[in-house]
Amino acid sequence: MRTPMFSILMVSLNPGGKLVETMESVVRQSYTDYEVIVKDGGSGDGSLDALRAYLDRKGRRDWVRIVEQPDTGIYEGMNQATQAAAGEYLYFLNCGDSFASDQALARAAEEISRSAGREPCSRIFYGDIYDALRGQVVASNPHMDDFACYRNVPCHQACIYHHSLFEERGYEPGYRVRADYEHFLWCYFRRDARPSYIPVTLAFYEGGGFSETPENRRRSAREHREITALYMGRGQRLKYRLILLATLAPLRTKMAESPVWSGFYNRCKKLLYRREY
Repeated sequence: MRTPMFSILMVSLNPGGKLVETMESVVRQSYTDYEVIVKDGGSGDGSLDALRAYLDRKGRRDWVRIVEQPDTGIYEGMNQATQAAAGEYLYFLNCGDSFASDQALARAAEEISRSAGREPCSRIFYGDIYDALRGQVVASNPHMDDFACYRNVPCHQACIYHHSLFEERGYEPGYRVRADYEHFLWCYFRRDARPSYIPVTLAFYEGGGFSETPENRRRSAREHREITALYMGRGQRLKYRLILLATLAPLRTKMAESPVWSGFYNRCKKLLYRREY
């Protein structure tokens, strides 16, 4: 079986029309060395029938594999998708999200190919995303170190993983909100994944989902404490907390989430990161 460059993984459960909308952004990509895995947890809303009809109209059914299998939540569903994937690199695209442009995958492939043979070898590539809820490009930190891992890591819509990073273990479904964060830290601290920034806006991120409810924001903070304790010492974590307090991190977070201030905040952050990159 031929190994495609990318496996694009979409996890769905009663997504309505969003499944076809997201697939449309995949079909429009100028780069075509990919497969798509749709892992459905048991939708009963007709979304899979609509997807099959759309793929038949486009003549793309052979590019897409639909895996229908029950799961206990999105992270177990994502793990099941990785087990069905054959691509060299894995990219997760949620229903409701989309590629940022028709050239996004081509630009990512070009950047990854350019890094081939470079030492140290990267096994995670990450770019930027466009936050549709706030109408802003969210720039990722171009230098990933321990402090950056503590503060935050790029969301999974910004990350492209080498398949090998999911062969040993996937996401820990016990973390309801931050399993992708925990897996990134495992890749970084335990498997020396060497994350590499690529100057590409990969996805339009829909936002406003499961992880952003008040209850899950509290859960997110609790899981962050638990996860960082697994990979960082107490003194290291205390140092980073003090740095964040001294640099007004809570205020900066409110600015980033404010419809009024988010544009100004993200422009400043992007200018700073560009200077560092």
